[in-house]
Amino acid sequence: MLSFLGKLYGGVMNARNRLYDNGVLETFDLGAHTISVGNITTGGTGKTPLVAYIAELLAERGEMVCILTRGYGRRDPTRRVLVSNMKEIVAEQDEAGDEPYELAAKLLGRALVIADADRVSAAEWAKRKFGVTVFVLDDGFQHRRAKRDIDIVCIDATNPFGCGRMLPDGRLREPPANLNRADVIVITRSDLVAEDVIEDLRSQISTIAPDAQLFAAANDVKILEKDGCEAKIAGRRAFAFCGIGNPQAFFDQLGRQQVIIAGTRTFKDHHRYTPADMLSIQDEAREAGADVLLTTAKDAVKLTELNFEMPYLVAAIETKIDNAEAFGSLLVAEK
Repeated sequence: MLSFLGKLYGGVMNARNRLYDNGVLETFDLGAHTISVGNITTGGTGKTPLVAYIAELLAERGEMVCILTRGYGRRDPTRRVLVSNMKEIVAEQDEAGDEPYELAAKLLGRALVIADADRVSAAEWAKRKFGVTVFVLDDGFQHRRAKRDIDIVCIDATNPFGCGRMLPDGRLREPPANLNRADVIVITRSDLVAEDVIEDLRSQISTIAPDAQLFAAANDVKILEKDGCEAKIAGRRAFAFCGIGNPQAFFDQLGRQQVIIAGTRTFKDHHRYTPADMLSIQDEAREAGADVLLTTAKDAVKLTELNFEMPYLVAAIETKIDNAEAFGSLLVAEK
């Protein structure tokens, strides 16, 4: 039954794409240079750190950057929410959603962040109100209603094609063959697999999308205190917990950073933490012999109103792109 549903889902996605390709479904110019960053699988692919990296590069070049995102898990998904006006965060976390709030906090002074399911309408409003010169579409590969100048797709090196199964059987949002729409493909988490795996993946992607430019990205993890200052983790036993799309990649990344992991706990993606959750986490951490809690930046934005008896640290992940100069040059619009 699930196999049938997977085939049905893939067929629907292909039919929808053909309607856009043939002009039956209309696309809309956002009125400024537009860069889409997306993926073909559900769950974490390292997309959010890449969006932040791109926004920072564009801001350094003097662009007025606006990130347009749907904002999964927010209180009212039908509302447009200005998360950050660049100078300050002007929305609560549950209004904004996990990733939009995380991006807003990371990119203060460098990018606007707007959460709105209708990114075409949000773009028109943002350009009129703020004079935006570049839009970055977060999770935009399937959002074909908005025209884009550059289509960037993230492929997670630790699980590139969702075990080859479409939703709801697996994690594929559309067939891998549709990567041929991409202008740029970034293999994320390349540092978590062997080099021969990366080379094989490069070969597979080049066969599917021969015209796409291909880059690899690794994660740079910084362990921070709640106030954003760098933390001392050496010699401390950490209990790591998260509610993200690919928790194992997070735990593996911590291991590569020489973090001593006493135990782990996972929650579903976009989980909203409760006081009971925190009591449970701390009980498990103590039983595991941990002396500190450790979570992701995405999770940390949902913990500010909760009380802790144990100290907790935040793992902030930043993207490092191979051939960064060439990647950056692709992002710039011709003037």
